[in-house]
Amino acid sequence: MLHRAKLQGLHLHNPVQHYSQVAAARRPTNGRVGLQSKLKAGNGHEVPPPAWPGRAVAPQESPRRSGPKRFSLLGSTGSIGTQTLEIVAENPDRFEIVALAAGSNIELLAQQVRQVQPKLVALRDASKVEELKELLRGAPVQPEIVVGDEGAVEVAVHPDAEAVITGIVGCAGLQPTVAAIREGKDICLANKETLIAGGPYVLPLAAQHGVKLLPADSEHSAIFQCIQGLPEGGMRRIILTASGGAFRDWPGEKLAHVT
Repeated sequence: MLHRAKLQGLHLHNPVQHYSQVAAARRPTNGRVGLQSKLKAGNGHEVPPPAWPGRAVAPQESPRRSGPKRFSLLGSTGSIGTQTLEIVAENPDRFEIVALAAGSNIELLAQQVRQVQPKLVALRDASKVEELKELLRGAPVQPEIVVGDEGAVEVAVHPDAEAVITGIVGCAGLQPTVAAIREGKDICLANKETLIAGGPYVLPLAAQHGVKLLPADSEHSAIFQCIQGLPEGGMRRIILTASGGAFRDWPGEKLAHVT
């Protein structure tokens, strides 16, 4: 579930900047040369990279806008994408979608295009482009249509977008997220794999480009908000309950046997 309070964005202080990144070349046992990145504190001892880039600090003065904040949306036909568009529909004076990326659900995508009238649409399944065009026949706005992974990247870096909402499932979301960061786009992150698989690269890259990373998914945002306002070391642990997943529809008595 998308957390509604996170679309506007906050500033993140990044403790990665307090460490020096050391790239140590090594030769693994398979004979191929790899690159291992390590972080070292000021005393020279290796330390693990932080799990999150830091605390959120609300800006002292909110910038004045002459219009709505503009977003690109990756994964528009999934749960994050559809909830995002609900929020946009409820707040047309605050939010605008300029580009959409989806997988293969062209019926829903066509409805979304008619609803938000984006300038650019990316479709992962190139074989369905003509069918999508037919569904969009007579629509008031005919967006440019691009395909594949490259199309998702084009959506992520659309010049009119100030921020990108990443709702693409799996590691497929990593490449467009990195591309958006390099273009200075703020990221509303609802893709776990971006940090699980690419965290040691993504976090320093975001700090380098001055990009804000905000958790948009419900569990991520809940943890993030628990951290705010606490002194360093003020939290001992977080207990995160399951909100759905594979066991969502199981009866309670059956859950006792889950391993």
